[in-house]
Amino acid sequence: MITEDMNKRLIKRVLFFFIGLLFITASVSEGKAETITCKDKLGRTVTVSVPVKRAVFLLTYELIPALGIWDKVVGIGRWAYDNDLMKAVRPDIKRSVPSAGTGSDLNIEALLKLKPDLVITWTYKLENTKFMEEKGLKVIAVYPESLQELYDSMKLHGKLFRKERRTDKVIMQMEKIFGTIRERVSGIPPEKRKKVLWLYGKPTTVACRKGVPNDIFGLTGGMNPAASINQREADIPMERIMAWNPDVIFIWGNATYSAEDILSSQQWRYIKAAREGRVYKAPEWSTWSPRLAPIALWMAMKTYPEYFRDVNFEKITDDFYRKVFGIPYGKVNKIEA
Repeated sequence: MITEDMNKRLIKRVLFFFIGLLFITASVSEGKAETITCKDKLGRTVTVSVPVKRAVFLLTYELIPALGIWDKVVGIGRWAYDNDLMKAVRPDIKRSVPSAGTGSDLNIEALLKLKPDLVITWTYKLENTKFMEEKGLKVIAVYPESLQELYDSMKLHGKLFRKERRTDKVIMQMEKIFGTIRERVSGIPPEKRKKVLWLYGKPTTVACRKGVPNDIFGLTGGMNPAASINQREADIPMERIMAWNPDVIFIWGNATYSAEDILSSQQWRYIKAAREGRVYKAPEWSTWSPRLAPIALWMAMKTYPEYFRDVNFEKITDDFYRKVFGIPYGKVNKIEA
């Protein structure tokens, strides 16, 4: 006959058995290396152990504060030292995070000394990527050519550093701003849609069908005359730009010329955008970052000010910066709303 005491002892033994099994399972899971396999923008298949513990960001470094992964970073691209956001969130960045050059001007000796588990670069110089691989480094090359590809790149970073939930929250904040833009421009009739150009390093080099700028024009309700050209960018004869006669012009933030250079040019004065003073230079953080969301709002407000009169750009952008980067908008270089 089984007594009450025997029952209690049996239950305790079963409980101890399952608790012990749970700890064993947990230990095996923690000890087992997990990997992910992805295809980068160069079409290369790369397998990486996650979470990545030692990373060098030659690019996409604005995702470091967005995802909260400073403890995983052992090196950074030199351009990050002059980035207003990076300096704001990490004032000691030059002293505390070593540089390994840039994606196009690589310092391989410095890079090897950092002993990274992963290098994140861009597609500009394939020979640099191959050289890093020959030295035994894991390399992923990125180059977002659309908003969806930017999201895909961000989600890849989330998987690499096991920050998937944080990535989703950042994308949600971006979509909140994009949703405001979509709602405002959805009611603009076709005949009132503006022709918009994005100029790159040369005033006659324009963004075409491929690339984030054209995607943003679609989001903000603008029509890109250069979208008929199926490439990222193209050098266009001035006569063709005059024939397009854009209503609004935006200039890449890293261009060496200003909006005033276009507005005061005798060559451009016949174009509607220049004639009406609607030429704007974007800040240097134009693309490849969560900050694309507030820049898209700024572009929409410049393109269709009448549809955004009651929108408080400073308030929306400050809320975005605090939630995504943990700093107020006032700590970075502001743009004229």
